[in-house]
Amino acid sequence: MLEVLLLGYLMTCVSAEGGADLVLSCSLVEEGVGMGEMGGGALFTRTPATLVLRDIPVPPEQLLETLTPFIPPTVPDPDAILLEAKVSSPQIPDGDALLHADCNEQEVMCEISRYFPRGTQKSTEPAHFIVSLQLEGGGLGTTLVLQTLVVENDQSVGSPLIQSRLGLPLSQSGSLLTEVVFLVFTNAKSASGHLRGDVLLNCGFRQQEMSLAQEVALEWRLQHRGNGRRVLDMKAGLTDSEELSEEVHVERQGSSVDAALLVGEGNASVTLSKVKVSDEGTYICTVSVGLFQAQQVIQLHVTQPPRVSLSEENLVSQTRMPQKLSCHCKNYYPLEAQMEWLSLSPTDTEPTVLPEQGSLSSHRQHSDGTFSLSSHLYLMSLSFSPGTTITCRVSHPALSAPHSVSLTVAEPEPNSYLMFLVFLVITVIFFYQVMK
Repeated sequence: MLEVLLLGYLMTCVSAEGGADLVLSCSLVEEGVGMGEMGGGALFTRTPATLVLRDIPVPPEQLLETLTPFIPPTVPDPDAILLEAKVSSPQIPDGDALLHADCNEQEVMCEISRYFPRGTQKSTEPAHFIVSLQLEGGGLGTTLVLQTLVVENDQSVGSPLIQSRLGLPLSQSGSLLTEVVFLVFTNAKSASGHLRGDVLLNCGFRQQEMSLAQEVALEWRLQHRGNGRRVLDMKAGLTDSEELSEEVHVERQGSSVDAALLVGEGNASVTLSKVKVSDEGTYICTVSVGLFQAQQVIQLHVTQPPRVSLSEENLVSQTRMPQKLSCHCKNYYPLEAQMEWLSLSPTDTEPTVLPEQGSLSSHRQHSDGTFSLSSHLYLMSLSFSPGTTITCRVSHPALSAPHSVSLTVAEPEPNSYLMFLVFLVITVIFFYQVMK
């Protein structure tokens, strides 16, 4: 259940004993607080907040001495929103990428909401939060489930401070102390797959404590253009004799998850074989273990590079009539394709774009979802000297660089004009003799 959101961006990275701390500047967003029915727009209020992820493991080559320690406020403020979360166990996979986001000019998007584990009541202690972190650019994404820690009451200072908005006890420094108890992650928020190929959508989970008897429930769903469907769901675990037990329902044929890796290593990645255009969309990986459930969203883009060809193999400069030259761009996906004509004379070093680009056919869509397009150009071959290269160049998102096909204007055959005149004279004489 979603009650409170925190939206944030990376401020700095700082050191801590045994690891590094990541400080995010956030906004506390409350839905529908103090808003009337006629308020209009998004019913949210925003309040500044700070989130500190403590003890993120640092690679050996990173010197902790080069980082500045995080110093909490000297005077606790019950109105300030300051959350601290220990992330040393379980660790955030590839967490060092978050630490270096600021140096790499990447933004870390952060959303936090109140979270109520399955079967618990709103007033149940300890309290829980769910945190969604996403690295700009479609890289690392992780969803953390935080659990509040017990605040030790110092009798010399009286009762602990209570956070005014969340209604939870604060530490002596004025922060809300939590720890990570469950997380679901992906190292690629966006993936690409070629048509009729195989693609792996990465997803995994970690838990602070997990009994061998606990069952892991996994569901993969696809959302695309307002429609949703289940891809695969699995329940797996170990029996009393530590044998693998699994129950799998596959609705998208050719999708698979390794149950042994799911239970043993927390690897929830799904493989899609023989990818189709209809497989494109937003995939949701949802993992449930015990009381906790979290998910990751991965975007799949399907691509297919075009096959490009010309309608003619050669062009002879002797022809006085316009010649039609077609460039065919076939079976590509997605729709975005650009075609252009260029020429390169024997005396030039760089091709030039032809002023007349001909006409384009309408897009044709095939049964497999791919598209085709043709460009038709009418050329006066006498306008191009022998040795001139005519090129059709195609650009498409599935191509790392534009693809070109070319032909060269050829010399006319020797004595072709003379032979034609001789043939014409002989024909005239023949008919003259016949008519006499």
